[in-house]
This record gives sequence, structure tokens and C-alpha cells, in this order.
Amino acid sequence: MVFNPLRSGTRNVWIAYPPGMERVVTLSTGIEIAIDDVGTGPAVVMIHGWPETKFSWRHQLPALAAAGYRAVALDCRGYGGSSKPAGVGAYGLGEVVGDLVELLNGERLESPVLVGHDWGSIVMWTAAVLHPARFRALVSLNVPYRGWCVGFPRTDYIREHLAERFGYVLYFQEEGPAEASFAADPDSFLGRVYSSMAQDPEFMAPEDFAVYRDAFVAGGIGGPLNYYRNIDANHDALAEFENAPIELATLVLAADSDPVLPPTLIEGMERWVPDLSVVPISNCGHWTQQEQPEQVNAVLLDFLAGLSARAP
Repeated sequence: MVFNPLRSGTRNVWIAYPPGMERVVTLSTGIEIAIDDVGTGPAVVMIHGWPETKFSWRHQLPALAAAGYRAVALDCRGYGGSSKPAGVGAYGLGEVVGDLVELLNGERLESPVLVGHDWGSIVMWTAAVLHPARFRALVSLNVPYRGWCVGFPRTDYIREHLAERFGYVLYFQEEGPAEASFAADPDSFLGRVYSSMAQDPEFMAPEDFAVYRDAFVAGGIGGPLNYYRNIDANHDALAEFENAPIELATLVLAADSDPVLPPTLIEGMERWVPDLSVVPISNCGHWTQQEQPEQVNAVLLDFLAGLSARAP
């Protein structure tokens, strides 16, 4: 199949996925992970954020496959077609990274480049700290690494110093209220999240929004919210890795209009990530790969080509 971008107004749409690319992988733990898997060549594995699914990489999958890469996007546990185990503790970073590493091993995805966005970047940073020899390189959309793979400060620090920026994190800590708000009006709940953090509030086509809404109505929002409820537990579990360096070649795409993760947060990352490249993405809010897919694809493919030119 030939992958060609189609444009409709200001929105970017890609030809449908090739047949057979969507499947579910069962891990030894019994956890099922849904993946999109297309193309052949060096592996690029993409990890989504909240509240998204592997569908958020719909623009990157065909572009990577057409350029000669094996492109894989997964639904993290709790999302989409993947398992949704009960209990807050099932969504700690140790568990999520464990899923990722076992998936890579089972699918023979050797030395992949990891690409993360939002919580997907936090999972990526943690995987790189815990298993540095397992990966070829890293790409983070918007999310910096500042010597602490868990991403967020502890919730008491957020409450005292960052409540204006991360008030939603505090709201999510109690089980029940956010779930009830979502259940009462899924469209409004998700619509507010997507539009409030986008440079263009109408960036998402209605049919794409429906994919997310239907996925979260079917699977619930509790599992995804449990990632936030593990922030303090993640700090405790990973305390020994504070200020851990990341020696892998790393690219950060810095969206210029992300209201939660402004580009200034990336400044000084070289202290922990010496092999760092930073590329700005213009006219872009938080949903980087969906708001500006052409920019993201061009920068990503250029970075990957540069890796190929390096000595192994």
C-alpha cells in the first residue's frame, strides 16, 4: 500500500491503515497489549499519553512505514484494546515499563527508537533509565527530562507550588469524582481536555474525536486516571534513580504553545542528557503529533536518518 497524506481544510488525514496491522499481544503476565504494527526495517515504537490511545500516532505510522521503518504504536494498559487491570497500584511506572519491555522482547523489536508523548514520554524516560542498553535512541514530544524519570513532582509539592498549572493532577487523586464527571458527559469531559490545551481548539476532526470518545466510553477512564494516582508511589519506587543520566541520543520536540509544558522547561536538559537535540514545533499546543503532523514527521524522519548515519 502507498501512504499519501490527504488534506481536508486545515486538518490532516491519512489513508486508512493497511489490513492486518492491528492485533493484540498477550504477555506472560496475562496482560494483553493492543498494537498497530506496520512496515519493515529498524523499529520505532510510539507510546501515547493521556487521554489518548495508539490512535494518536495515526499520522506517524504510515509515514514511518513508507520511509522504511517498522512502526509500532501500543495502547498502554488501561487504554483502548489493552487489558484494564483493577486497582490503582496496577498502573505504576514499574508495571507499565514491564509491559513495554516484555512486548519488545516478544515481538523481537531489537534496539528500537522510543517515541513518547505526555505520559508516554514519562514511560519512555523511565524505561531508558531502567534499561539503558535496550534502546537505540529516544524522542520526546514536549516532555523534558530533568534528572527524574517519574515526570511529576510529588503531589504535596504540586499542591503548594504548582496548583495553578497542575490542578487537574490534584483533582484526579481521589477515586470517583473525575470518573463521575466523565460518565455524566463524555463528550464535554474529553472536549474540554483536548480544546483547552490545543493551539487551535478545533484541530481534531469530529470523526477522530469519536474514536477517542468511543474507546473511553467502552473501557472507562479509571485506569488512565490511575497513572496520576501513582505519582507519589512512583517517587518511592524509583528514588534510587534520582539524577540518573541518559546517555542515549535524544530528540525533544518543543511545541511553542503548550500551556502545560512550555519550551522553557527543556532549558538545561543537557545536564542529564548530553546527547540532546531540541527542535521547535510552531503553532502547536499540547497534542503535538496530532496538531502538527507534517512538522513532527519531517523532524522525526530527519532524526532517524541521522541515527542511521552514525556509527553503531
